[in-house]
Parts: sequence; structure tokens; C-alpha cells
Amino acid sequence: MNIIEKDKQYIANTYARFPLQLAKGKGSLVYDETGKEYIDLGTGIAVNTFGVADEAWKAAVLSQLDKIQHTSNLYYSAPCAELAEALCNRTGMKKVFFSNSGAEANETAIKVARKYGEKTKGAEYNVLITLKNSFHGRTITTLSATGQEVFHEHFTPMTEGFVHATANDLDDLKTLIGAHKCCGIMLELVQGEGGVTALDKDYVQAAYRLARENDLLFIVDEVQTGNGRTGALYAYMAYGITPDVVTTAKGLGGGLPIGATLLGERVQDIFTPGLNGSTFGGNPVACAGALSILHRLDEDLLASVREKSEYIFQTLTGAKGVKGVSGMGLMIGIECEKDAGEVIAKCIEKGVLVIKAKHKIRLLPALNIGWDELKKAIEIVKEVIAQ
Repeated sequence: MNIIEKDKQYIANTYARFPLQLAKGKGSLVYDETGKEYIDLGTGIAVNTFGVADEAWKAAVLSQLDKIQHTSNLYYSAPCAELAEALCNRTGMKKVFFSNSGAEANETAIKVARKYGEKTKGAEYNVLITLKNSFHGRTITTLSATGQEVFHEHFTPMTEGFVHATANDLDDLKTLIGAHKCCGIMLELVQGEGGVTALDKDYVQAAYRLARENDLLFIVDEVQTGNGRTGALYAYMAYGITPDVVTTAKGLGGGLPIGATLLGERVQDIFTPGLNGSTFGGNPVACAGALSILHRLDEDLLASVREKSEYIFQTLTGAKGVKGVSGMGLMIGIECEKDAGEVIAKCIEKGVLVIKAKHKIRLLPALNIGWDELKKAIEIVKEVIAQ
């Protein structure tokens, strides 16, 4: 059997894979098993921050592998402590809990909010408000937090304690705060799986004020938007707010699994020994790679992300077959007149990898993608949409 046949026989049928086996790559170029070249505008769904086989990331990972690949959280680890320090210094947050994924980071944020509600108002104050069309993970509890009914099918009963507000509707948010015993509000500032839609700045700032007035934790899910993806180190920085809790994953690891829940001043001491834990959280190899990523997310790099974003928006907005372009930074959604699946298949045929978000084409290129590669890929995408 070839790899595709083995996959179909032995791997659980949870993915509608494209008929493409990726074998190797470098930077924003990847190759299938036949040697055909593709420009990658998906980066493993916003994971490969600096593309494939990035030299600095690889060196950091290999160096740590020569020291110790894993130690339990019963002991101290330099990469773990240094990454936490770097995250706090760059964000103003106070403490970090490490896990292995965005779902786990969000689970931790939910624990923080409920512990805060119990501490400040009573155990019955355990409801979190999230948004309709949101996506927060695939565990039962993060699915419950997710405001899309399609993800709830087949897995009921959902975890109690979540209500979903309409995005950019402040009155709806106020109504939910008044109707429920809430402990927090959790938002994605750009709804990724929900269609790559950025929230209005005025709405976010008003929601933040409501959280403060009602003593609710304000949590921002930066699993996909974080680590330079939107042109700011974290998307909340472009909204002029300081959350109580920030969750992140994906691009922080640069290709290795990692999740991080950043705790602000109000909740920095919410956890005591035994209240949370993770076997692999803070793994020294994953943290060493993440440190390499974070150290290179400087203002020059972020400025280039914004410049490339502007180029993509200008090139595709109003182009033939394009109904609209949404998102922020290098997290972009394209609504087409044609079916998104048809566009994706044709792009693959022509050597460009793009992915989907609902009915839109989603672009998540490496933050350091070269201009020649980017322009070539966007022209192909534009041509395919127009056909």
C-alpha cells in the first residue's frame, strides 16, 4: 500500500484530506512525494510561523535535544522558565501555565474564570459568555464554549455554563450579563474557523468596559491570532485593551505542540499546587523552539506582516470573482463567487496551498514569506478565483 492507502486503512476517518502527500520543504516551499513544488499559504493552519525547516528554530530544538528532551513538572527547566519570562515581558502578563494545545490553553482559561467567580462572588458564578460563530477547541468543554451548533452535534450533553452572544451586538452582551451569573467573557478578536472575521474595535473596547464594571474576567483567545499573525504580537494589542487572561498556541511552537495561558495581575495567583497540571506542558524542547520564534517577532517583522497584508487586501479586493476580503495581518479570508472547495482544488493543481474557513478561502502564509513567492502565489489565487 502507498501512504494514502495506509492512512485510509489505519487512521481514524476524522479528516477530509486533500489527495496530497507532503514529503519535505524549506521556507514557504513544500514538495510532495513526486517532487512537485507548492507555495504554502496554510502553514499547518498558522503553526509554521517561519515556514518549514527554519534554521534558527531547528538549531534551538536540536540544541535542547542534546541536553534533555523531557522533564516532568516536578522539576525546574530553563527553557520553560525563560519562555514564561519572555512572554510576560512582551505582554505585561504576570504568570504563564503551559500545556500542549490551544484547546488545553482555553480549558485552563475556563478554569481560571470559574475559580475567580467562586473566589469573588460564589461558586454559582460560573457562566462564561463567548460569541456565536466562535471556535475554542475540540474537547467537550471547549466545544461547549464554541458558539457554533454544528460542532455540538453528536456530542451532547455539552458542558454547562456557556452562553453565546452575537458578535458586535453590545445590547445582546448586556442582556446576557444581566440574565446569568457570569464569571467571564472570552473572545477571539478575529474569528478564524468562523470565517476569518475581525471584531469591531468599538465593540471590543465596550465589552472590555462591561467586564470591568461587572467584575468579569476578560479572556482573549489568541490561539490562531497570536504570535505576530495579525501584524501585532498579539491581536489584543491592536484593540487598545489589556486582557486578564490570554491563551495562545499554534504559531508559538513553530511546529511543535505547545499551549500557553497567560495570567494577568488579577489572576496571577489563582492557582495553587495541585489545581492544574500537564505531563508535557512546558516541555523543554517545545519551549526552546518557541523561544526562538518569540525572540524574532520584533517590530521589523511585524511591520512586514502588515505590509504584506496590505498588498494581499489591495490585490484581491474588487478582483474578478471576489465578493470580499476579511481578516487582519496574514490571517485573511476570501469570499468567492465560486465554491471554495473548487478554488482550493484548482490552486493545489497550480502549485499553491490554501485552506478553507466556512465558505471562504483562508490564507495563513509564513510571516517571513518572500515577496516573490507571495506575489506569485497571490496571482495564482487571483487567477483561479476569476476563472
